[in-house]
Amino acid sequence: MNIEVRDYCIAKKGVTEGFPFGEGVLVFKVMEKMFLLTSLNETPFRCNLKMNIELVEEYLEKYFDIQPGNHMNKKMWNSVYFDTGNIPRKELLWMIDHSYDEVVSGLTKKIQQELKQII
Repeated sequence: MNIEVRDYCIAKKGVTEGFPFGEGVLVFKVMEKMFLLTSLNETPFRCNLKMNIELVEEYLEKYFDIQPGNHMNKKMWNSVYFDTGNIPRKELLWMIDHSYDEVVSGLTKKIQQELKQII
């Protein structure tokens, strides 16, 4: 597990982490909705991240280390290999932010308001 990724995710507002699929798969959720999941038992380190449908194909073509989301809806999830050095760190962090934002935008207005109230 890439500790920087964990620390980056857990610092976001409304985020929790857990193992809903068993001990080997760490899931990060915002307001109980997944935005990042990763296997703790596989190398190289990769994460599944949600992405705007209009961007999925662009990123699949842009980076060899991005593939259709493993065990996910491939229309809106990508598997991103983090430790290869082929994707700039800034871009990796943007993809985490984007996944978080995509999930937040799909939350109900009531839950979005609850998220805004979290300090």
